[in-house]
Amino acid sequence: MTTILLINPNTSTRSTEMMLSVAGPLLPHDVTLRGMTATTGAAMIVDEAALAEAADEVVRIGLAEASRINAVIVSAFGNPGVGSLRALLRVPVIGIGEAAILKAAATGSRFGIATTTPDLVRSIEAGVRDLGLQGQFTGVRVPDGDPLSLAADPPAQDQALAAAATACIEQDGADAVVIGGGPLSDAAARLRLRFPSRIVEPVPAAIEKILRQVSSQCG
Repeated sequence: MTTILLINPNTSTRSTEMMLSVAGPLLPHDVTLRGMTATTGAAMIVDEAALAEAADEVVRIGLAEASRINAVIVSAFGNPGVGSLRALLRVPVIGIGEAAILKAAATGSRFGIATTTPDLVRSIEAGVRDLGLQGQFTGVRVPDGDPLSLAADPPAQDQALAAAATACIEQDGADAVVIGGGPLSDAAARLRLRFPSRIVEPVPAAIEKILRQVSSQCG
């Protein structure tokens, strides 16, 4: 049996449960998914300070669980702690942000990112540059509104993200739109129904990529 650990770097157990509910149906019968939630930090990562703090917690959890797992998904869009865990563990490690961006760009498509966290735009742009994909990147769109207030009002959040995704497509020329945030996983799934073939969901993208990596290791 293969065990994948999904680490939620946000401290919200509700977000962890939601991410697991999105990921679970995508797993083959011989793969188990475990979720763990950060015990320190922010309930929702909305700025670079919280992102940096989350990295230490991700590493702590990953090292503590290393002997019981076959792979790790870091379920925050900024991929906190991913590089450090890769250097320390012998199992595949993927962040949902990098997985989604790589999937969006895989066919040479132009892609944009829609998110609700304006204070993370610089780190998102840096992540695209680190992957060498800035030539395909149309930019980040962030709707007006406080991200925590939007998170507390799912219909308003859906509407705001839909407007941002529309701007990515119609104004920026994106072929695909990544929804930037682990806690936005439910919203991403709903938006995919509104924008068939356009929306890239980070958690499913990470599941897809980590399963390939685990299969490659076993082979």
